Amino acid sequence: MSLFKRRRFRAEIILLCVRWYCKYGISHRDLAEMMSDLGVAVDPSTIFRWVQRYAPDIKKRIRLYQGPRSGS
Repeated sequence: MSLFKRRRFRAEIILLCVRWYCKYGISHRDLAEMMSDLGVAVDPSTIFRWVQRYAPDIKKRIRLYQGPRSGS
């Protein structure tokens, strides 16, 4: 993915953190602790920056694959 070019962490790690934050509302500190349990040392402020940077782009890309929404 060109979206994650020249990043220190793999795209899978970034996507996992952003997805968990957006879907489940897990705090940045809890996500950093969960990642450390998986063997990935990441700072909570890094996760915050990832969410700020990548969540809008991911939302745009996902909308293309979602079906139409009803007005009710």
